[in-house]
Amino acid sequence: MKLQQLRYIWEVAHHELNVSATAQSLYTSQPGISKQIRLLEDELGVEIFSRSGKHLTRVTPAGETIIKVAGEILKKVEGIKQIAQEFSNQKKGELSVATTHTQARYALPSIIRSFIQEYPEVSLHMHQGTPMQIAELAADGTVDFAIATEALEHFSDLVMMPCYRWNRCVVVPKNHPLAEKRKLEIEDLAAFPLVTYVFGFTGRSKLDEAFNEKGLTPKVVFTAADADVIKTYVRLGLGVGIIARMAYDPQADSDLVALDASRMFRPSTTKIGFRRGTFLRGYMYEFIHRFAPHLTRELVDEVVTKHTKAEVDELFKDITLPTY
Repeated sequence: MKLQQLRYIWEVAHHELNVSATAQSLYTSQPGISKQIRLLEDELGVEIFSRSGKHLTRVTPAGETIIKVAGEILKKVEGIKQIAQEFSNQKKGELSVATTHTQARYALPSIIRSFIQEYPEVSLHMHQGTPMQIAELAADGTVDFAIATEALEHFSDLVMMPCYRWNRCVVVPKNHPLAEKRKLEIEDLAAFPLVTYVFGFTGRSKLDEAFNEKGLTPKVVFTAADADVIKTYVRLGLGVGIIARMAYDPQADSDLVALDASRMFRPSTTKIGFRRGTFLRGYMYEFIHRFAPHLTRELVDEVVTKHTKAEVDELFKDITLPTY
């Protein structure tokens, strides 16, 4: 059994069983991959993939378990490499972050700029997706960190830490009936068509909870994953926008009026998560600390020792999170 063979089955499984695409991504030949997979199956005495002719059709039950363990082994190997790099060059390496558009567009730019200035030899890669995709990328080790508000709690293999709280604002054109409203109520919003986030994105669940508690049904006419798209359709007169407060830029969005909505909706908490067992290099601790200053190296290390949400919550009970 060779490490290369484990990498091949892992990559094939994560390229939708497309051996050709896997070969291209690994800069090797398709016949070479197919041969190594066959050799591994012969050695183990089980099929990892079912076939129809020359094409792989599905992962076998045995293959599912083998591929999962292979992923764990490959992650451990990567950890060994990172340990060596940490001692050979503490400021050189890679860092991959998965997050949503709102975080990437509004919360992270200044953090990333200062981080790159301090660590110019660290290659930083950003992946954007849905909260569920983000959590999955961190859980399977594809990325180092996941930053999101929703979905992280569904993955028990993730170490999660609260970074900051945030709430929403309502955005309308300057000539809209709500523009001059001094004290906005949720009943006011229920009277208008709404433009907001897709369910599962950027704290959308808190919005739905607020309407349900009042026995109201919001008239959501358009949803998007991107706050900039939401604002575009507000400008077109499609409806009243509800976005993360951080996504309103007083200069770029000067044609819109932002109304505070914090009284109507419970705040949401953005968290950063990484796969349990991940070896954190020095610059990784630094990235976490820059994004959430209360997350010191000592606190992060202590969180890693906890295994339940209650234990983690206990660590943060006396820490006041920043609010945006």
